[in-house]
Amino acid sequence: MQPDASLGRITSGAPAGQAGHRVQVIAVTGGKGGVGKSTVSVNLATGFAQQGRRTLLLDGDLGLANADVLLGITPRHTLAHVLCGERSLEDVIVQAPQGFGVVPAASGVAQLASLGAAEHIGLVRAFSSLAGALDVLVVDTPAGIAPGVLQLAQAAQHVLVVVCDEPASITDAYALIKVLSRNHGVGRFQVLANMVRERGAGERLFATLNRVTSRFLDVTLEFAGEVPEDAWLRKSIREQQPVLAAYPGSPSGQALRQLSLRAEAWPVPAGARGNIEFFAERLVQRPAVRLELVR
Repeated sequence: MQPDASLGRITSGAPAGQAGHRVQVIAVTGGKGGVGKSTVSVNLATGFAQQGRRTLLLDGDLGLANADVLLGITPRHTLAHVLCGERSLEDVIVQAPQGFGVVPAASGVAQLASLGAAEHIGLVRAFSSLAGALDVLVVDTPAGIAPGVLQLAQAAQHVLVVVCDEPASITDAYALIKVLSRNHGVGRFQVLANMVRERGAGERLFATLNRVTSRFLDVTLEFAGEVPEDAWLRKSIREQQPVLAAYPGSPSGQALRQLSLRAEAWPVPAGARGNIEFFAERLVQRPAVRLELVR
């Protein structure tokens, strides 16, 4: 089955959902910047598209959008135009050469928590219109624990936390997991070790993070795999192509392909309805403000 090229040309007449049709929503996040989160996101979307899954990548970084840069595409419109009512969601989707759609980030737009009631309804309807034409939505979140990050992550079925071999990465990943679990009800996380320098280093990183979270938090962490530090990956970034498309036989390409294959079998958390409407409804919820010292 070839990747569906229609995602960049979805019409407003797309069905708002189909009985039994489950859309998998994955938020790719990380406690700090520089861990390769966006690179993982574009390659994960590429892997899904290569499997024949109808895929959409949402660039959720409202201030420092870069998914379009990594893919070498130049969008005319962004999510900002959807939020202000100038364009429909279908209008702003850009088709990546690798066979999936991209919703470019709304750079410089106020955080989703500040949207009014009419904008809430519009955003839910915009995403709902895609349900019947979509199999998987990959959400590339910003770094950190700002409200926008937390909203995108808590709205997804799966949260993929990207870490690397730096003390700050582990510390910040723990802080993110703690806030999402205690304040937003997220209880299960997938952990991907990125840019590892030797085989097995990723499992050691995971063990370190899992040891701390199991002691202090009521969460389940699962090891999603490791991606090696790879000259081919750096070369693909310079060429503005996913390594899975440009150099699929490279060590990083093979690792990212395995990630996309494993991700299809990730268990859906209990109670998740598994559709785009649910994602959009949770995205615009306004959780109560709760300040807490992260230890």
